[in-house]
Amino acid sequence: MSLSPSTITFAAILILLLLPKSYSSKTIESNSSLPQVDVDLLEFPLNLEYLEAEFFLYGAYGYGLDKIAPNLTKGGPTPIGAKRGQMDKFTRDVIKQFALQEVGHLRAIQSTVKGFPRPLLNLSAESFAKVVDSAFEKQLVPSFDPYHNGVNFLLASYLIPYVGLTGYVGASPKLQDPKSKRLVAGLLGVESGQDAVIRALLYKHAHKKVKPYGITVAEFTNRFSQLRNKLGNAGVKDEGLVVVKSEGAEGLITGNVLAGDKYSVAFDRTPEEILRIVYGSGDEHKPGGFYPKGADGHIAKSHLPKA
Repeated sequence: MSLSPSTITFAAILILLLLPKSYSSKTIESNSSLPQVDVDLLEFPLNLEYLEAEFFLYGAYGYGLDKIAPNLTKGGPTPIGAKRGQMDKFTRDVIKQFALQEVGHLRAIQSTVKGFPRPLLNLSAESFAKVVDSAFEKQLVPSFDPYHNGVNFLLASYLIPYVGLTGYVGASPKLQDPKSKRLVAGLLGVESGQDAVIRALLYKHAHKKVKPYGITVAEFTNRFSQLRNKLGNAGVKDEGLVVVKSEGAEGLITGNVLAGDKYSVAFDRTPEEILRIVYGSGDEHKPGGFYPKGADGHIAKSHLPKA
């Protein structure tokens, strides 16, 4: 018995309708149309996710996305100066986990919005040394090298996930589509977890002096946070590991393993504040720092000089 074209078409439609959601959700999600504001706010953090992924991958493994997941780079240039860090087995294990989590973040965002190629990143020891020297307002001798040991790598890591999480907090109320909100909530959860682990590991040694500088771990974090507040130019949205009691939780404690406002609620930042910080210039119109040629995406590009 032969089937008519109309019968075949009806049968095909019926099968699709009866398919479980697990079979069809990815197609629906990837083809859905998001408001432009959502697209812009979801694409912008790709800049930071690329930075985190490459820094953690190289630090833990000695290689980055070009080997782990080359398709995620979309042909963007290989980072400058990144290399395998010297660190103890426990710290390396933690950083490996962070690295692979960041690869997942890139996949999640790129499966939701088109994204853009990996921007040029300067992850050299010299790049980090400039940040540290700016934080202390003097040149440290020898120059700070994040790849020299585990403590240095954790201190350098202190500089990264927290900026991203404040960006996700800032983006959250501006998003319109439920899918966008769900994605950002999920990314924020893991970024916050990474930041908490880094701060906890450093807090354990808060009063130990970092060799050969004779400066405590806590003082390093306080200086880094003060620098980010200065560059962001939007008030206090960053705190080190040890604060004056009045600035601690409920104004009753100096330990500050998690940063938060007077209600212990996470701080937020705008894309412009983040660009001022990661460029190291205090100006979203002047690229530099970790992004020699500037960040990518509509928001970042809107602040760059027209070619």
